[in-house]
Amino acid sequence: MRCRRSVRLDPSQIENRRGWGEMRGLPGGLGARSVEVILENQAASGAYAASPTFPQYRDYCWFRDGAFIAEAMSRMGQTESAERFFDWCAEIVRRAPGGPWNARYALDGSTDPVAWWPHRQFDGLGLWVWAMENHIRRHRVASRWSDAAEATQLFLAEHWSEPCHDWWEERSGVHAATLGCIWAALPRDDIASSAREARERERLDGSHAFLVVLGLAGIDVLAQLERTLGYHRHLDDEYYGGGEWPVLAGLIGWARAVNSLDATPQRAWIESQADRDGALPEQTGELLRPSLYGTWVERWGPPASPLLWSHAMYLILDGLAAG
Repeated sequence: MRCRRSVRLDPSQIENRRGWGEMRGLPGGLGARSVEVILENQAASGAYAASPTFPQYRDYCWFRDGAFIAEAMSRMGQTESAERFFDWCAEIVRRAPGGPWNARYALDGSTDPVAWWPHRQFDGLGLWVWAMENHIRRHRVASRWSDAAEATQLFLAEHWSEPCHDWWEERSGVHAATLGCIWAALPRDDIASSAREARERERLDGSHAFLVVLGLAGIDVLAQLERTLGYHRHLDDEYYGGGEWPVLAGLIGWARAVNSLDATPQRAWIESQADRDGALPEQTGELLRPSLYGTWVERWGPPASPLLWSHAMYLILDGLAAG
């Protein structure tokens, strides 16, 4: 089954995106602008505000989003920024070394005061350790986070097979992408096998592209994602009408690159979604369920923009393209 293609977002937003072409003459282009956006929205604590202009996100940092952002900043040589995020994660873990920990916290590291139901997410816990370990290998720096990383790994070793919420905070269960994120921090054969089994039994999901990046899924899965979902999260998506995500375009491109395939189309598509100020949104483009878009706008306003995770995925992909 192919995803349904329908209307795009309103024309004024599309026109704003075309304006990015006027900025491409700036040194560094969208890559430099993405670094600026991330640095501008990193709190004194080291946390990255998920989206500074979106009320539902602006006061919070997710372990998951932040780990990908730190990975991108580390790759860009922004070592201080990445390490400040790892400091933020480690401090949260040290306050409760046996866990559990929430998926997101306030920017100052305090517990989220909102009664928000999908707090139980294990993907971000694995990802912060993965990004931190990548950073140490990449820049050959001494670790000041080993105790917190070990506490996180011990928790995951005990709880990895338990249900939690997925990347999109929609379903509770044992999810392939979550298991992949845990495996990235705790590379055990039983976790890898469970991730593959979960992917085979669950619905096709854009997060499966990260399994391809990690080597837990093959090029056949990548082809199915591109053919069936494109840059959509899943065929059941109703959030803001089910748009296309720059995050997923970045993951698809990353998965293509690690398989020696051309990722230029994904990079170019993300660039085409930037507005006049070089801000990348959470979602954009063609909608699976356009009739629901207005309902979400009435509820929360326009889709989040900029989304720091989107900028992070562009930086990773841009770096891969540059070799």
